[in-house]
Amino acid sequence: QEGGDQSGEEPGTGGMSQAGGMRPPWNQEVTPEERLPSATEPSRQWSMVRRVLTAGLLFSLLLGFSVLLVYIFRSCGPGPCMTPVCWDLLARYLASGNTSVAPCTDFFNFACGQAKGTDYSFQALAEENKRRLRRILEAPGSWHLGSGEEKAFQFYSSCMDTDAIEAAGAAPLRQVIEELGGWRISGNWTSLDFNRTLRLLMSQYGYFPFFRAYLRPRPTPPYTPVIQIDQPEFDVPLKQEQEQKIYAQIVREYLTYLNQLGTLLGGEPNKVQEHAFLSISITSQLFQFLRPLEQRRAQGKLFQMVTIDQLQEMAPAIDWLSCLQATFTPMPLSPSQLLLVHDLEYLKNMSQLVEEQLSLHRDFLQSHMILGLVRTLSPALDGKFQEAHRSLIQKLGELTERPPMPARPRWMKCVEETGTFFEPTLATLFVREAFSPSTQSAAMELFTAIKNALVSRLRRIPWMDEKTRKEAQNRVTQLQVKMGAPEWALKPSLARQEYNDIQLGPSYLQSFLSCVRSLRARIVQSFLQSFPYHRWQVSPWGVNAYYSIPDHVVVFPAGLLQPPFFHPGYPRAVNFGAAGSIMAHELLHIFYQLLLPGGCPACDTRALQGALLCLKHHYETIPLPNGTFFNGSRTFLENAVDIGGLAIALQAYSKRLLWHRGETILPNLDLSPQQLFFRSYAQVMCREPGTQEPQDPYSPPTLRVHGPLSNTPAFARHFHCPHGALMNPSSRCQLW
Repeated sequence: QEGGDQSGEEPGTGGMSQAGGMRPPWNQEVTPEERLPSATEPSRQWSMVRRVLTAGLLFSLLLGFSVLLVYIFRSCGPGPCMTPVCWDLLARYLASGNTSVAPCTDFFNFACGQAKGTDYSFQALAEENKRRLRRILEAPGSWHLGSGEEKAFQFYSSCMDTDAIEAAGAAPLRQVIEELGGWRISGNWTSLDFNRTLRLLMSQYGYFPFFRAYLRPRPTPPYTPVIQIDQPEFDVPLKQEQEQKIYAQIVREYLTYLNQLGTLLGGEPNKVQEHAFLSISITSQLFQFLRPLEQRRAQGKLFQMVTIDQLQEMAPAIDWLSCLQATFTPMPLSPSQLLLVHDLEYLKNMSQLVEEQLSLHRDFLQSHMILGLVRTLSPALDGKFQEAHRSLIQKLGELTERPPMPARPRWMKCVEETGTFFEPTLATLFVREAFSPSTQSAAMELFTAIKNALVSRLRRIPWMDEKTRKEAQNRVTQLQVKMGAPEWALKPSLARQEYNDIQLGPSYLQSFLSCVRSLRARIVQSFLQSFPYHRWQVSPWGVNAYYSIPDHVVVFPAGLLQPPFFHPGYPRAVNFGAAGSIMAHELLHIFYQLLLPGGCPACDTRALQGALLCLKHHYETIPLPNGTFFNGSRTFLENAVDIGGLAIALQAYSKRLLWHRGETILPNLDLSPQQLFFRSYAQVMCREPGTQEPQDPYSPPTLRVHGPLSNTPAFARHFHCPHGALMNPSSRCQLW
């Protein structure tokens, strides 16, 4: 029988045959009596009705229970965050992302495809913090009259008063040049002692024409303060290996600029051109004395400790003791004072060049120093000087094929200068405005979750031996964390200090120079005092976190823990994915040394090197937007902590999801909590792909997104990426 039962039994018989004494129903004879209604038939009908009613009741109960379950699951599941901060964040994500791109093939464009210019996340946040400072500085009646706060507000106001600056013109600058002895360009020049002029430039104007000198902690224990002598910074983008044609064009543009400066200061055109030409010649010769950092590192001469006496013998043109003493007063110096020198050969050659110029062209050397000072002071001068400098930067950028720098508004420059000179005051005002105690508490709770996840993860790292593992866990638990602002910024007595040594006016340039001297004196004084806590290397409104090796401290400024990276009202997925991954990244800097060759002798070297090679290959196989591939040999350490930072933040977030209810998501974004976590991680990295600096320690932004995410199985799982897609490769690396 086709399509029927092949057993030989008819359907509906229950498998009983005639041999069993029962006739099949189609052969049964029905008697007349049997055709009469039976007495039991009504009960049979009622039984059927009862069964129908029971089935209906059960169906109703099941339906009601299902509705109840849906309600319960919806109530316990992630609901949309409808607060204003979440709507603002949603707008940011929609503005930077490109949801038409498949996340499994190009998650960078999915998250950052429309980010242009200042949409670079860190840069945008830094500018937003400066806007907040601007609102504070421009709010009437925000300061205490007669206090240090008042001077900060007055300085900002004078910086913004461009009418007064334009009216003063070059007169305040000419007064400065007269104090330095004048110059032959204007026909009024007194041949003063070279070292006297250099001493004034360094101590009174903060300008170092031939080298840089500043205080810093010693690079090795006991980390006491030491004067460091470095190569100078040049305004001209010359390179050791540069095409002769480009080199000549750069020199011509810079010569034109120096001619403009001399002319604006009333110099005679012929004399200006002659002095400008010799100045650029001196700059070019000094540049030739420089040795690349890589070369000095390879020779083991990254820095050398010498006494002032020893340096005086090797570079005698400079009166080192008197120049340094004037610059770092009241720090007591002696000929036996140790200095940290970064390029001794440069200083020797520089000294020889200065001696030659002193014997042949003393007046030209004076002009060279003054032209350099004018260049550095141009931001505090009137519009003609600033425009000349902007034009130079633009033309040099075109010659070196660097992207043009966008013009910055005046208020931003004034905010930055006020912040530099009056940091204690602005730190307190910013923290009070942008980092409340509840925000700090939420940020510390997030950091604790990240730190605990790292401690837990260290137990499972395969290449660590037991001793190294325990030491690593101890290092993490003993770590200090500084969050928000330094201790002194939260003390009103320090924040409102009088700045008695600052004299504001009569011109903005004079106010600026008075602030330069005051700041230098405060820096020196702070190094001379015993400092019981870590010296912050960033301002509280800055956006750069860092780990300090000497103090074993990790620092997260208040300016970083702001939207779109962090807010107490955000979904946890956002805070863990953005700020949490940044925190984990900084924590992993503790273990940089272990990843270097020979950095962990007791570890399983083969397993460690295998993981690092895997990581290197992983990044080299991810294409860049232009179809090329990136050699990550210079960035492999940061790649390693990028991948580890994401893994640790994800582990901490997953644990938080497991033990805490009430998770939320962003409305109308159609992303689950886990997807929102990865989206928030990528948002931190949003940046135009072509903005990579040559010495950037980080990989290009596309790799900083695709590298860690494609190495994370959970990403492919939550975004349902097909096997073999860019974000779901066939193999992954296990380093952390």
